[in-house]
Amino acid sequence: MESPAPDAKLEHARRLLDAQDLGLAELARAVGLSATHLQRRFRQAYGLSPAEYRSQRRLDGLKQGLRAGHDVTRALYDAGYGSPSRVYEHGAARLGMAPLAYRRGGEGMDIRWSVSDTALGLALVAVTARGVCAVLLGDDAAALEASLRAEFPRATIERVDAGRDEFLAPRVRAVADALAARSGAVPVELVGTAFQRRVWEALMRIPPGETRSYAELAESLGMPRGARAVARACAGNRVAVLVPCHRVIRGDGSLGGYRWGLPRKQALLEAEAAGRKARA
Repeated sequence: MESPAPDAKLEHARRLLDAQDLGLAELARAVGLSATHLQRRFRQAYGLSPAEYRSQRRLDGLKQGLRAGHDVTRALYDAGYGSPSRVYEHGAARLGMAPLAYRRGGEGMDIRWSVSDTALGLALVAVTARGVCAVLLGDDAAALEASLRAEFPRATIERVDAGRDEFLAPRVRAVADALAARSGAVPVELVGTAFQRRVWEALMRIPPGETRSYAELAESLGMPRGARAVARACAGNRVAVLVPCHRVIRGDGSLGGYRWGLPRKQALLEAEAAGRKARA
């Protein structure tokens, strides 16, 4: 069974942080807990400290303002940053790019991509200079390209022949190998919130051929009541297979969800289990 929802005091603390910029001591007094107790229980429930949670909420507000077309200064102050420097201290790295570039839909980013036939259908592999930024699975190349362009609408996106690009080619092969349950490793650029990256990095530590429940993964991150938050982070993963969210299942052993379809998830798990058995 999945872990129960956070208790009323923690939910009250979270709602207060949604509305106000409270310090730990003030927040603890408001909900009737000691600061130490609140800090520990909040992190267990949500995967972040109260200060980290509030920082993430400000960052979410900044993203919304930038996407709405507000100028950077207005978006910064509307989101609760006291000065422009604060967003660079506490938030810009989590955007994966400078705030202005984020508002412009990734303008200034250079992304190369290719589609390849794999053991589980088509795979679109997209890379930046730092590594793989997206692996999208499907049956329609045009739909996969549309998804990539929706993610980075104003980036410079170039389709190339994977075999003719010395940077992209080995990464496409690595994805194909992973989809066929063969060994392979490739640099990955994780663009997400601090908590999402924690979850995605934990996924990458699950050995091929093994699975974890959402609750078990949450427990490994020190947040035993955070199964739902972990599930949301898994759903936000855009790098299929290399960040193996397919290795997370429900507590009752059922597959749960999968962004690229349950048949692919089942096939990946079966191939990895067979590969592990053959290596034993």
